[in-house]
Amino acid sequence: MDYIVSARKYRPMTFDSVVGQSSLTTTLKNAVKSGKLAHAFLFCGPRGVGKTTCARIFAKAINCQNPSPDGEACNECESCRSFNEQRSMNIFELDAASNNGVDDIRDLIQQTLIPPQTGKYKVFIIDEVHMLSQAAFNAFLKTLEEPPSYVIFILATTEKHKLLPTIISRCQIYDFERMSVADTINHLKMVAEKEGIAYEEEALNVIAEKADGGMRDALSIFDQCASFSQNNLTYAKVIENLNVLDAEYYFKIVDLSIDNKVSEVMLLLNDVIAKGFDGGHLVNGLAAHIRNVMMAKDEKTVKLLETSTRHRERFQEQAKRCPDRFLYKALRLTNRCDMDYRQSSNKRLLVELTLIEIAQITQEDDSESAGRRPARRLKTLFKKLVPTPRKQQAQQVAAQGTAAPTISMAPVSTTTATTTPAAPQRPAVNPPVLNLSQITHSFDKLRNEPKDTVYQRVDERVDIKENKPFTQEELEREWLAMCMRMPQPMHGLASRLKNVKPRITDYPNIELVVDNQSVQSQVAAISGRIRATMAKALNNGDIRFTVRLAAIEEVGTVLSKREQFAQLREQNPAIDRLSTLLDLEVS
Repeated sequence: MDYIVSARKYRPMTFDSVVGQSSLTTTLKNAVKSGKLAHAFLFCGPRGVGKTTCARIFAKAINCQNPSPDGEACNECESCRSFNEQRSMNIFELDAASNNGVDDIRDLIQQTLIPPQTGKYKVFIIDEVHMLSQAAFNAFLKTLEEPPSYVIFILATTEKHKLLPTIISRCQIYDFERMSVADTINHLKMVAEKEGIAYEEEALNVIAEKADGGMRDALSIFDQCASFSQNNLTYAKVIENLNVLDAEYYFKIVDLSIDNKVSEVMLLLNDVIAKGFDGGHLVNGLAAHIRNVMMAKDEKTVKLLETSTRHRERFQEQAKRCPDRFLYKALRLTNRCDMDYRQSSNKRLLVELTLIEIAQITQEDDSESAGRRPARRLKTLFKKLVPTPRKQQAQQVAAQGTAAPTISMAPVSTTTATTTPAAPQRPAVNPPVLNLSQITHSFDKLRNEPKDTVYQRVDERVDIKENKPFTQEELEREWLAMCMRMPQPMHGLASRLKNVKPRITDYPNIELVVDNQSVQSQVAAISGRIRATMAKALNNGDIRFTVRLAAIEEVGTVLSKREQFAQLREQNPAIDRLSTLLDLEVS
């Protein structure tokens, strides 16, 4: 017996056997039952979804002499038998891809003038009608608009947008949908059972996804895989035959990324590339996988997963582990990698960087920001072993300040400070170098607090549980951070205070020297709140804060930029030589 491919062998012969187009077939059956038939129909949609098949079934049902009550052809009358035996004189098929000239259309028009010898209608099925030439379309317009009463045209196309609007306006339009993965799997199960082929549902799921909504493509792939696996369709055999990346890789990458295991992710990527898969293919598959995990997080969107039951359960299990923030950011990263992949000259490096960033989404920041943080920053790949500058500073103070006298703890009063009794002088400590990272840390700490905490009510007391020693550099850093945090109504005062440095006079007493009586009055009005804020920032409740007006000899001269540059050249011969060599000037 000659072998017939499944796409032809199991082509539907009735409306009820058409897969995935129930709404359209119901409409066509109702038209047959009522006898209300248009003179022209346009079937459009993707390839392999049943356009030509439905056109043939519809043409047979129109001419059936004894249609069933639900609109199906009887398959017993002379018209149905002649159609099944491919000898019907009332149903004509024209392939417009190869017969697209004006002469072919004129021949078709001549055939419409001859009424049917048996049956009610002459049905002309024109497949791939968008391939007709401009002249052929023009020659066809008049006949399509006003054909003889016994003529019905059924046009089929995959590219409706290429048709003339005058053609579309003369037809009843039926838009065929892509086959869902579930419908495709069910149909493949039916074919496998009839052919005696063993299968795994995951294997059929891979075939259905590879078909991309086309039943004809699904059946062709099914035949190919059945031949390769010798009628035993297993998941491993199918992905090997179709060269599809195993979904297990995507599950592993997501699991490892949540645990920040960058090294293992890099090894998986190397394994994928070693098997001959493209890095861009991995990124696209990972994006689709993460999308499915996101859909599985909500019971309402689980139905959007077009996959097997087993994979759906695995998606739901993994969704429980994945934070929403991880999924959203991972989708953005994979989408950006997909857009940059074609233009990248080092594609593997681009994929590696993307996977590293995905694997670090859930990792806590292990370094303090220095200035403006870049939009894309890679965290350390290994566990942090070096203490942060903040911790180093505390360790240095603790180590060097053992000889310092014990400072008694006292509550901080928020009343305005005047004169405080002399306290024991704190021995000199070699402070760490003040850097921008430490200042930014103070800014970040204050940004995370409500604005009201920077300026507390006068009658509020701050409970400081410990008195930590602090240095001049720490004082200046916290002072600048406080000025940056001052509310908008005090913006002018904050700008002035940024340029004034407080100093430790008699530890832990702080003095602020200003050169303007107006500024002195404004600072004195909120000095209690300033002291409370600094005490909280420095973790020292013994702080006393005073503000005074600078003496005449203490007021420095304000220098212009040129004067500052000239002074810098005098103080540093290296800068003077560099400016002379490069002929530098202050603009």
